[in-house]
Amino acid sequence: MQYRSIVRIIGLLVMLFSLTMVPPALVAVIYKDGEGATFMQALVISLVLGLIAWYPNRNVREELKAREGFLIVVLFWTVLGSIAAIPFLLSSEPDLTVTNAFFEAFSALTTTGATVITGLEHLPKAILFYRHLLQWLGGMGIIVLAVAVLPMLGIGGMQLYRCETPGPVKDNKMTPRIAETAKALWYIYLALTLACAGAYWLAGMSAFDALGHSFSTVSIGGFSSYDASIGAFDSQLINTICVVFLLIAGVNFSLHFGAFSRRGINLKNYWRDAEVRVFLLFQLILTLLCFMVLLDSGIYDSPESTLDYALFQAVSISTTAGFGTHSFSEWPLFLPVLLILSSFVGGCAGSTGGGMKVVRFILLLLQGGRELKRLVHPRAMFSIRLNNKAVPDRVIDAVWGFFAAYALVFAVCLVALLATGLDDITAFSATAACLNNLGPGLGDVASHYGDVGDVAKWILVLAMLFGRLEIFTLLVLFTPAFWKS
Repeated sequence: MQYRSIVRIIGLLVMLFSLTMVPPALVAVIYKDGEGATFMQALVISLVLGLIAWYPNRNVREELKAREGFLIVVLFWTVLGSIAAIPFLLSSEPDLTVTNAFFEAFSALTTTGATVITGLEHLPKAILFYRHLLQWLGGMGIIVLAVAVLPMLGIGGMQLYRCETPGPVKDNKMTPRIAETAKALWYIYLALTLACAGAYWLAGMSAFDALGHSFSTVSIGGFSSYDASIGAFDSQLINTICVVFLLIAGVNFSLHFGAFSRRGINLKNYWRDAEVRVFLLFQLILTLLCFMVLLDSGIYDSPESTLDYALFQAVSISTTAGFGTHSFSEWPLFLPVLLILSSFVGGCAGSTGGGMKVVRFILLLLQGGRELKRLVHPRAMFSIRLNNKAVPDRVIDAVWGFFAAYALVFAVCLVALLATGLDDITAFSATAACLNNLGPGLGDVASHYGDVGDVAKWILVLAMLFGRLEIFTLLVLFTPAFWKS
C-alpha cells in the first residue's frame, strides 16, 4: 500500500477543497451577514491541514493500483466531509454541536439532503449558500466517481453497464482518457446548473434562491433555503421546472456525454437506452398511482393541483432529491411507504441520484425471468440481453452480490437505530432515506433530524457513506484481505 502517495493526494484534495470557502465568504460580504470571518477562518484551517498532509510527501510519485484507489475514494468523502463541517462548527448561527455539524456536512456532500437545522429562512445567506454549494460539489464528485473512477477500479455495479460512448476503460492506473472525461462531465454539469438557475429565475425566484436551488436540483440533493422547501414558492411553474431538471439529472451522464459529443447532437441515444425507458416509465406509473389515490381522497382543491403535487412529490422522492411541496408523510393509505420504497430504485447508473439504480432492478427482473424459464426448460440456454447485447453472467453475479450487500447493510443500520430507541417507522424510513441518499423520512424524521439522538446520527452518517460509495467501495475496507500485502 502506497500510503505516502495516498496522503499526498488527500492533502492536495483538502487544499483544493479549502477554496470552496471563498464563494460563501463573498456572499457574506455582499449580504453583510457577518459570516465572512467564519469562512476565512475555515479556509485557513483547511489549507493548513492540507499543507501538513501534502508538503512532507510532495515529491512522492508512485503508481497507484486499484487497492489504493479504493482507499482514496473512501477518504475523498470522509476527509472532505469532515473538513466541510468546519464552518458549521465555527458559526454561531446556526449553533450546532459537533455531531450536528458533521451530520449536516456529510448530508450535504453526499447529496442526502437530511438536515438537523430548522428556521432556515433566518440563517445567514452565506451559510445557506454553503449548504447548496456542498451539495453541488458532491453531485459532481458522484458523477466523476461513477463514470470515470469506479470503472477503473473494476467496481461490479454502477458502471458494469455503460452506454457505447467515448470514455475511460477499466485500468489499474489513471489515464488521460479519465481526465478528459471528467472535464467534459464538468462542462455538462455546469451547463445544466446554469440552465436550471436561469429557468428558476425567469419563473420568479430571486437570483440567490435560483442559483442555490439549481445547485440542489442538478445534484439531486434536496437542500432548500426554506423550511417549506420548494413549497415556499407556491408556484406550479417552479415545481414543473424542478421536475424537468430532476429527470435530466436522474439520467446516466454518460448518455448526456454521448448525446452532445463532437460528432453533433444525437438525442436518439436516450430513447435507445433501456434504462432510461424504464426510468421514465417508472416515474409515470408512480405519478399516476399517487394522482389517482390523492384525487379519490379529495385532499386538494382541483385535479390540476392534485396532479401538480403528485408529479412533483413522486419524482422528487423516487429520484432521491427529497424536495417537498407538501409533507408526503401526511398522505393517505400506502402512499408515504410507497414513495420511501421507490427511493430504493433511485436514478439511473452514472447519475447524481441515489438508491440502488434502475439498471440493477432491470437485471434482477430479467434474471428472475430467466430462472423461471429454466424451471420449465432445464436444458435450454437462456441469455439476458440489455440494449440488444448479451449481459455476461459475471455482471449478473455482481448485481446479486450488490443486492445482498445492500440488504445486509440496511438490516444492520436498521437494527442499530432500533437499539438507540427510535420507533419502527422512524428507524425504517431514516435508514432508507440515508442509505438511498434521499433525506426526508417518516415519523420523527419527516421534516428534520434534529430530534434524533447523537448515536443514531452517526449511524445515519455511516449509512449515507455506504449509499454514496456503492456499498462495496466502503465494505471492501472492512475485509482483512484488503490490508494484507
